[in-house]
Amino acid sequence: MAKLSLSDLSLAGQRVFMRVDFNVPMVDGAISDDSRIRAALPSIRHVIDSGGRLILASHMGRPKGNPDPRFSLQPVRQRLGELTGKPVGFASDCVGSEVVDAVGALNDGDVLLLENLRFHAEEEANDPAFARSLADLGDVYVNDAFGAAHRAHASTSGISAHIDKSAAGFLMQKELESLSRALDGADRPYVSIVGGSKISGKIELIENFLNIADEILIGGAMAYTFLRAQGVETGTSLVEEDRVSLAGELLESAQTDGRRIRLPEDHVVAKTFQGDGSRTTSISDTSADEMGLDIGARTVDTYSDIIASARTVVWNGPMGVFENSKFAEGTFAVGRAVAASDAFSIVGGGDSAAAVNESGLAGQISHVSTGGGAALEFLSGRTLPGVAVLTDKA
Repeated sequence: MAKLSLSDLSLAGQRVFMRVDFNVPMVDGAISDDSRIRAALPSIRHVIDSGGRLILASHMGRPKGNPDPRFSLQPVRQRLGELTGKPVGFASDCVGSEVVDAVGALNDGDVLLLENLRFHAEEEANDPAFARSLADLGDVYVNDAFGAAHRAHASTSGISAHIDKSAAGFLMQKELESLSRALDGADRPYVSIVGGSKISGKIELIENFLNIADEILIGGAMAYTFLRAQGVETGTSLVEEDRVSLAGELLESAQTDGRRIRLPEDHVVAKTFQGDGSRTTSISDTSADEMGLDIGARTVDTYSDIIASARTVVWNGPMGVFENSKFAEGTFAVGRAVAASDAFSIVGGGDSAAAVNESGLAGQISHVSTGGGAALEFLSGRTLPGVAVLTDKA
């Protein structure tokens, strides 16, 4: 990896300011899924075992720049203590004299968790003075929050200007190495799967895949914008009318470059999102009052056969409205096909990652990204602010 990693640092006796992603889901004040905390454990344990003095910083939710007890990281502190088997200190703020004193009281191997960074509006504004206050708490900076690496915030970007060494944590390193493999020198055949509701949010992703993938399998509501560009009647399916011409251009570009953009052959339709009058039909047999909400069995078979022959598979976005069980089978079937393949497989966070986790397939995927938005931007070819500021190894 071109950037410094946690393993490149001498940590004994050092104050290690580590940005993590503890933005965990909460239900009635309790953590409902601790996978993001678990994902950071290798880096956390490495600092502890190396005798570093660990200061952990994260955001949670959208408190809009003011303290809000609903978004306190106190529950995270308790869960982290259970997972590490050691006491975790807690500061009721992330800057200020109390925090400075708490950091000063740390011994080698101790852990201190700061309160929610977004209790200060200066965090998302990437305020230089706020970033400097965070940097003053550490001797070295480690970013292990890939899920926030596409944000130019004080704790992910601005802090690096005020500290000598900035390194990637083990989770960040794994994300960068795995996703980079999908962009450079990937084994072929290379199949990308792109789903979700709107083509507008994934234009750059599709354009980038047109340069590197052999097959692009389209699912989700965005498929209907492509189908409209081909003159297909789409009923009441979601179509971005202002993107139809762009979809046509992407289809032409794929054909010119010898790539294939595959669109659904059949789909599950209904008259409402609740599933009233649902049925499976061919794409060409959609009534004017029906909307497409999932890919159909024939499409699943076609896509599964293509995935089975692949050596690299990258998947971003569901194949339908999978949060409704009536329209989840297409997404889960694609997940099973990816898991069963012999390909190096990447699931790019977000809803597709949720689908493989929910179906118990995550262990059969080469890499399931922890950052939906960050993975999308990275795979689209963008430079992530939280990665760009890390210290180069050279």
